Amino acid sequence: MSKIINRTNEPPSLSGKTVVITGASSGVGRAIALGFARKGAKLILGARRRFTLDEVVEECKQLGGTAMAVTTDVTDADAVKRLAAMAMEFGGEIDIWVNNAGVLAAGPFEETPVEVHDEVIRINLMGYIHGAHAVIPHFKKQRKGILINNISLGGWFPTPYAVGYSASKFGLRGFSEALRGELHKWPDIHVCNLFPAFLDTPGIQHAGNYTGRELKPAPPVYDPQRVARAVVFLAQHPKQSTTIGGVATLLRLAHFLLPTLTLNITARVIETYFKKADPMPATSGNVFEPLDFGTSIHGGWNSPADEERRKKKISTLLLISGFLAGVYLIKKL
Repeated sequence: MSKIINRTNEPPSLSGKTVVITGASSGVGRAIALGFARKGAKLILGARRRFTLDEVVEECKQLGGTAMAVTTDVTDADAVKRLAAMAMEFGGEIDIWVNNAGVLAAGPFEETPVEVHDEVIRINLMGYIHGAHAVIPHFKKQRKGILINNISLGGWFPTPYAVGYSASKFGLRGFSEALRGELHKWPDIHVCNLFPAFLDTPGIQHAGNYTGRELKPAPPVYDPQRVARAVVFLAQHPKQSTTIGGVATLLRLAHFLLPTLTLNITARVIETYFKKADPMPATSGNVFEPLDFGTSIHGGWNSPADEERRKKKISTLLLISGFLAGVYLIKKL
């Protein structure tokens, strides 16, 4: 007698599924693309840098996926609709849409040009809204689909000296939750939000910088491959919210319990860093135009000693969070 194999616990196959990814030319977007390619997905990759997208397409094909590059500026709603239309033509339907394109600009609020704040919000917030606006009609016709928004820890934890960035990320969380409410009658259309901690990507080298100092990510810095794995998992097991990295969870908790104290501490830590960091001239980075460097997944911030430092950092944050929780409870008594 042949053995009957129970496959009910196996995750849904992503082979042949049509996946659109914005911001796919480097960093976590590139990692997400390769993650889906390993599963045999059909990929439509959008970003401003066509030469880099073509590289990612070839990598995806080598890993077993099929892929197409579409030069896309997410601030242009018509361009994003064309991206969706080309995805429909390429794949027949759109199964998964990953909103990922984003930029950072740092500096004192009034010393950062207002047009930089405007563009950061156009890319980070309106770019995601454009993506959802383009794909939701297709999802409704299909009666199914998964929208994944890569938001970041910044959706819960405000960052002094990155006011436009924080505004865009808080806005993304509100946009996603409101959209999910509208879709409550569509049980097979999912809106999934990701909140990763600081990542080892080229993003900070690309950042607009009006601080007068060289920018570096705050440790611990996580591997963007963790986010890629989480996105692939959500495509198979969609859920509303996923936090990546213990630091993200701890900072969210600290801000919830004692927002003023944690915000003041964060500002002072950043100001102390600015006093010690190397000087650097002001730059708009990739806010208005893409850059020709920093095309890999990783930004090169991690070293072999970083894992030990990461563990120590998390242990310290656990102690701080415990202390803040104790203070909060005492204040409530």
